[in-house]
Amino acid sequence: MNLDYHAYDADNHLYEPIDAFTRHLPERYRSAIRYVDIEGRTKIAINNKISEYIPNPTFEVVAAPGAWEEYYRGNNPDGMTLREFTGKPIRCLPAFRHPEDRVKLLDEQGVYATLLFPTLASLLEERMKDDVNLTHAAITAFNRWMLDEWTFNYHDRIFPTPIITLPDPRRAIEELEWCVENGARAVLIRPAPVPGVRGSRSMGLPEFDDFWNAVEQTGILVTCHASDSGYDAYASDWEGGRDEFLPFKPGAFRTVISHGRPIFDTMAAMICHGLFERHPSVRVACIENGSTWVAPLLLELSHAYGKMPQEFAEDPVETFRRHISVSPFYEEDIPGLIDHIGIDRVLFGSDFPHPEGLGKPLDFIKEVAHRSPEDQKKVMSENLKELLTLRPAA
Repeated sequence: MNLDYHAYDADNHLYEPIDAFTRHLPERYRSAIRYVDIEGRTKIAINNKISEYIPNPTFEVVAAPGAWEEYYRGNNPDGMTLREFTGKPIRCLPAFRHPEDRVKLLDEQGVYATLLFPTLASLLEERMKDDVNLTHAAITAFNRWMLDEWTFNYHDRIFPTPIITLPDPRRAIEELEWCVENGARAVLIRPAPVPGVRGSRSMGLPEFDDFWNAVEQTGILVTCHASDSGYDAYASDWEGGRDEFLPFKPGAFRTVISHGRPIFDTMAAMICHGLFERHPSVRVACIENGSTWVAPLLLELSHAYGKMPQEFAEDPVETFRRHISVSPFYEEDIPGLIDHIGIDRVLFGSDFPHPEGLGKPLDFIKEVAHRSPEDQKKVMSENLKELLTLRPAA
């Protein structure tokens, strides 16, 4: 498939090699991140605790892109497991590791440009939340590796997203400024409460205003990509047992109560705690969190506004529609999402090359086939392109 305009994909991923977290990690923290052999299988250990978050953290072999599409479309009458859907793994391709190879693959796919997110790095913050200094050191080290290997803007075709962690707002500002100085057009912030020495809190509270001022001054896009947000602890309150989020071992109960909850709460906190009121130029893109949470959040915001309008500077539903863009999963009710937030706030995202994503990214256009060609172009191209070219606040 080829379009007569440049397609901008809001959700692509890289697969990290084993030195991604350690190449630039200060010596005093080296023991905090290790790859270890467990009965012939390589596992990652964070603070001496083995993680099963990603079964094969070396990514030497991976599931084929799009292998789980039918599962996520709800087409599983025989009750197959994700492992059965996976079939035979493939070797990790150079395009999953190197930007020059990725651009060639984008050309083959008919995709012009993409945001590029990490895969394994999404486990770091939750497993280090009790140590602010380690968290900042590990994220800083990872961002330096990303700059080494991918840059933050590869020929205006690939826009890798360095991570900003927020426990220490001063250090977050320093990292943000470094990212912008090195060409970043978007950054990644975990949708979760911000941990700290006095407990966790919302990133929308005034104590983070200096950070959000810096975001406004640079005009950079903030993305909230699905991560380990720590919500598996709530499911464990009901089911007990495991103490780690395992994205590739879903269960019915955890799927029902956890799906969309971290991003729901994060966007609610941003709006209800006045972030966008105090920082009107900030724009946020919600990536790989789906969209089923949007309608319930808008309904709750509307109810809260009706009961206590004095708590808001304006109708919070309008705040959402002005500041927040959403990349829905391909299997969801995308027409309904458009009705709720408008065509200008919906982003095409393929999640390539993950198995739960689309093996052929441009197949996403089928999900907006009911819309006019102009609207399709907005979703597939113009909306993300505009977000990536925001100018700093005056």
